[in-house]
Amino acid sequence: MADLENGLFGSDNGAPSAEPSIAADFVTAMIKGDAGDRWAVKGGAADGALATLYDGARPEGYAPMKKQGGLILGIGGDNSHGAVGTFFEGAVTAGYSSDDIDARVQASIAAASYGH
Repeated sequence: MADLENGLFGSDNGAPSAEPSIAADFVTAMIKGDAGDRWAVKGGAADGALATLYDGARPEGYAPMKKQGGLILGIGGDNSHGAVGTFFEGAVTAGYSSDDIDARVQASIAAASYGH
């Protein structure tokens, strides 16, 4: 089984991801999960709206969610050098946010006018 830290899952089965690329200088990426089996991936240009790229079950072996160790923002969690780009800001929140809250966060990011 591949793991979430060393691979990129866009679905519940580890199949190659079919999400579209986001062609923008600044992007928003959001990953959220509940305490059980559900998780979601959202993304979009930092000056536009978020799109839901995946919303469903976790990959095999990752449900229910387990929290082990620490969280490091900006490196993908595996401390590898495989990332491309620069990480600017991040946040960790409690609970599973609603779509309305996600949209409000994105509107706040867009209002910051990154790159302008």
